[in-house]
Amino acid sequence: MKEYFFDCAVIGGGAAGMAAALEVEKSGFRAVIVERENTLGGILLQCIHNGFGLHEFKEELSGPEYAGNFSEMIYASGVKVFLESTVMEIGEAQGKIHELYCYSAVYGVFTVKAKSVILAMGCRERNRGNIGIPGTRPAGIMTAGLAQRLVNIDGYIPGKEIVIVGSGDIGLIMARRMTWSGCKVHAVIEIQPYPSGITRNIVQCLEDFSIPLYLSHIVSSINGKDRIESVDVTPLRDGIADEEKTFRIGCDTLLLSVGLVPENELSRKAGIRLNPQGSGPFVDSYLMTSRDGIFACGNVLHVHDLVDFVTKESRTAGANAVKYLKSALSARQYKVVSGSNVRYVVPQKFNFEDVSQFYLRSMIVKNDAQIEVKINNHLIKSVKQNHVQPSEMISVSLKKEELAKVTSVNDPELEISII
Repeated sequence: MKEYFFDCAVIGGGAAGMAAALEVEKSGFRAVIVERENTLGGILLQCIHNGFGLHEFKEELSGPEYAGNFSEMIYASGVKVFLESTVMEIGEAQGKIHELYCYSAVYGVFTVKAKSVILAMGCRERNRGNIGIPGTRPAGIMTAGLAQRLVNIDGYIPGKEIVIVGSGDIGLIMARRMTWSGCKVHAVIEIQPYPSGITRNIVQCLEDFSIPLYLSHIVSSINGKDRIESVDVTPLRDGIADEEKTFRIGCDTLLLSVGLVPENELSRKAGIRLNPQGSGPFVDSYLMTSRDGIFACGNVLHVHDLVDFVTKESRTAGANAVKYLKSALSARQYKVVSGSNVRYVVPQKFNFEDVSQFYLRSMIVKNDAQIEVKINNHLIKSVKQNHVQPSEMISVSLKKEELAKVTSVNDPELEISII
């Protein structure tokens, strides 16, 4: 079995993996990307709509354009790329060396040995089994991301009469895309009393095309034998199905946009501790997981709403992997916890020596909210937010001088709340 040796191995060749690998390589260390698809770019390649790159490239790009910019930088660098290659397992570390056992139709079975590893496997969609819609099991039911790939890459229209379950961003974008393709999108059904996608997509993908959005409704039954024929839709009153008001919508295709989950089967198998709130790994202030020398970034860590934020976070992970390779991660770290109305905070540790960048998700929908950062009940920072909702990620940074106010606190614990 052939062996390859690198300073840093990056698992995944999407936006996160490419940004992290470039950061490692520019510091003079040897990096490799192991990507299971036959090209770099990840999910960006099927996102042909605009809206990417405003932060990173200062211009509005499509997903393939954004991915293409990074691919060009990768191939112009010294980063080694293994395409059509899957990491099957991360073995036990041999001293400071991690072993990645890989399989490829091109290269066969091989091992990558590296002093550090960056997890950048992205995320996957939740499916019908995750939400348990009752009814028959006909053809025509698929995730919105699969439909996006069929339409934008493979050139197939999965159906003509569409209903979408869930108002996540991919579902909203596909409502517009299917309408542009000559299909009829009858409705978007959302169980929550508020949309799951960002406001921009609600306006541009639903309201601009007069597509109905049913909030506080569920698909209570799927009907059809060989092909889906209709769905029953039931409103919720105080969270309870009001079955007397159930109505039926005819359709030949049901698209599911019911959330994304970090792709962490490989992490779990490697014994990396995972956060049950976001399903990504627990990480310290350097984005290092519970396994020494293994870092995580992008959607495998927590699901982002903008690829520009993925890129920024992944560059940080790459820079921290370089510090690890130089044995420069010496700061003492302290606990970060989620406060009132906060679902999760990433990372879960902080230190007093570096600028800290935190990402969090709200559990509530609120206008004129305040983000409060406290250390042992000492208010460190307060940031006004015009609007918060669970679908939109919030970013808060803390400078060293802001943290310096409480360096004398014993056993400091940082808490971020929304009030």
